[in-house]
Amino acid sequence: MDLPLPVQGDSVTAPGPTRQLAAFTAGLSLDRIDPFARRAACRHVIDTVGAMIAGADQAATRSVERAYRAAGMAAGPVPVPGAARRYDALAAAYVGGTAGHGLELDDGYRPGSVHPGGVVVPAALSLGFVRDAGGADVLRAVVAGYEAVCRIAAAAHPRSRWRGFHNTGITGVFGSAAAGGVLLGFDADAMENAFGIAGSAAAGLFAFLAGGDVKRTHPGHAAREGLMAALLTEGGLAGPRGVLEFKEGFFNAFAGGDTGAVDYRAIDLLRTGDNHRNSVFAVANCYMKPHACCRHIHAAIDAVIDIARTEDVAPADVAAVEIGTYAVAASHAGVGWSEMTTAQMSFPFVIALALARRQVGLADFGAADRADPVILGLTQRISVSTDTECDADYPRLRAAKVTLTTSGGHRFSRYVPEPYGAASNPLSDAALAQKFTDLAAPRLGAEKAATALEMLWDLEGLGSVRPLLEMISYE
Repeated sequence: MDLPLPVQGDSVTAPGPTRQLAAFTAGLSLDRIDPFARRAACRHVIDTVGAMIAGADQAATRSVERAYRAAGMAAGPVPVPGAARRYDALAAAYVGGTAGHGLELDDGYRPGSVHPGGVVVPAALSLGFVRDAGGADVLRAVVAGYEAVCRIAAAAHPRSRWRGFHNTGITGVFGSAAAGGVLLGFDADAMENAFGIAGSAAAGLFAFLAGGDVKRTHPGHAAREGLMAALLTEGGLAGPRGVLEFKEGFFNAFAGGDTGAVDYRAIDLLRTGDNHRNSVFAVANCYMKPHACCRHIHAAIDAVIDIARTEDVAPADVAAVEIGTYAVAASHAGVGWSEMTTAQMSFPFVIALALARRQVGLADFGAADRADPVILGLTQRISVSTDTECDADYPRLRAAKVTLTTSGGHRFSRYVPEPYGAASNPLSDAALAQKFTDLAAPRLGAEKAATALEMLWDLEGLGSVRPLLEMISYE
């Protein structure tokens, strides 16, 4: 990733992280993106669009649509995957981002504990529709957006998490601004300006652990506000420079500059986090979710399901389950399950569910499921603690150690260093296609879902994304 250095007078100085990211994303041509990353970007668009289609009819998305109608903002040209109504690009990005995150099936980047797809993909598709962009340009925008979200989140995490912020909400605005800037043809100056504006819209608290559905809207808010920052830049609004590293800027505000532990002005932003062995682009190292719940619980899910199936352990035979994991994951041990939102974040409920049904699917979090006496009984037998080794490995790994003791005294143990769906342990193309079909077909019908999937696999070759969005809207 060779980056141009800004010239100041007669001297050449190294760019700060904001300028570094702006120069890279603005100068991103398709031929600079390796084939592995281009394929990964296509796969993550498929994964995100499937989640958007399925999430278009969930409660939080309907609430957002009602709010837009109440504000007189329900009309516009842009279709939203899975939704019946059309909106302007900003509203479409908000509705689509909410839908994509609403069922806890969207992708993520482990080192940043962030969900990039639910922000970047709705933004890129919405603006791409308005500007009649081709699939290759949308793909470039997606790669650039993932780079912004993932690298900034990796630089801030876990300090931002312990300060109470949701990385998807606070870093997502930079991803949608980057995606918008690519589609608008920004140079490095314009992209840095868009980042400067986007930083003032960064928002998202982990207060959702106390209940409610506001978490679902965080990617929608970030998608809309980042696009707005790009459009404001196009409209001539001046933003601050160096917004990431500035003393009163993003990193110091959200990730704790008061500790003095990090000199954010000196970080090499494009090398924060980690990369897949086959690509230097962040999108190539993102995961996809096979289970419909918080990713921090997935390693333990994989372990208990393997024990239950391999050792043929019935729910009634479970005496105790001891789970050791990293501290961020273990913090979910105290989350309740009175609502679907909290149940999907609750370590005891999700593990009990996995033991009782040997799966964790969308259909397993309803009111009846949350009152199931078998599952509730199992929650009392599950203990979660911080394991020193797992915590030392985080965020390089999202590991869990699980020991299950049966009523007969048998003990079975598993160690899962990285859960299924990770870039190092990925869903196959066939598994991804099946996930998309399972999510899209109930909403669109089997024939439209199959046609849409074909178009998505050929995203880079599409002359315009408009027919794709028309295909995946709900009629």
